[in-house]
Amino acid sequence: MSEKLLNDDIVQQLKDVFQQLQNPVEVLFFGSKKDCEYCDDTRQLAEEVVATSDKLHMQVYDIDEHAEIARQYHVDKVPGLVLAARDGDRIIDYGVRFAGIPSGHEFSSLVHDLVLVSGRDSGLSPQTRSFLADLKEPVLLQVFVTPT
Repeated sequence: MSEKLLNDDIVQQLKDVFQQLQNPVEVLFFGSKKDCEYCDDTRQLAEEVVATSDKLHMQVYDIDEHAEIARQYHVDKVPGLVLAARDGDRIIDYGVRFAGIPSGHEFSSLVHDLVLVSGRDSGLSPQTRSFLADLKEPVLLQVFVTPT
């Protein structure tokens, strides 16, 4: 592993924030040994974040070697992260994905999403939940962010 990506101040801030984690979270990392400029850095970042709380766990997959698992979680880009609930040996997929390295402003989204998945509640209002429950067709919501 190269030099740490998270300095001691950030690690302490993460430990403080992750005190509010309620339930275990599984971080599934998907990388590739070929043509993946940010895979090593993303994996290292995820490992450093996961190391800050005993409620965070991580599994590492190669998108080519573990193609069936990648399909199961609808991961088609590397580096990729799936944030899922962990209930014993069972993984509960809430559909939270990151494609690319979650650095810069995306890092705070990663931290916030880990807390949300741990709480097993999206925080949506009853009106929004009712609206979503009435949807008749699947909806794919994607948010694209660029570091520039």
